[in-house]
Amino acid sequence: MAVLHLKIITPKRVALEKEVEKITVPSTSGEITILPKHAFLFTLLSEGIVRYKTGREDEYLAIGGGYLETDGERVELLVTRAYGQDAIDQAATEKAIEHAKVEMKTPKDKQQLKEVSSLLRKSLIDMKLLKKKAPKTFSEH
Repeated sequence: MAVLHLKIITPKRVALEKEVEKITVPSTSGEITILPKHAFLFTLLSEGIVRYKTGREDEYLAIGGGYLETDGERVELLVTRAYGQDAIDQAATEKAIEHAKVEMKTPKDKQQLKEVSSLLRKSLIDMKLLKKKAPKTFSEH
């Protein structure tokens, strides 16, 4: 079976490098699934959940925004962050969501609203990732 060489790069390191059957990413225009022999593509990524298939299993991780490039044989993601379920503290994430919801009701200024919105968005992505199947060992913040 044909595979893709997936490489996920953050400012700190190469976060993941492996052979996958397919990958689904959150782009700024919606979700995109890349299969082997996909046409050349360069696109902007939104923060969200990446799903990739290795064998019979789907694996998941959260990413920050960035870029994706593929030539149909390799897929490279350059993102601000990438991490798995094991890097998320559920209690702290739930607390962050509640805090952000309170702060959004009465922001001091536009900058605070922007920061709180970003925290809420990241925390909601983290909670969504926690609801996926059993965690894999994969960490980076």
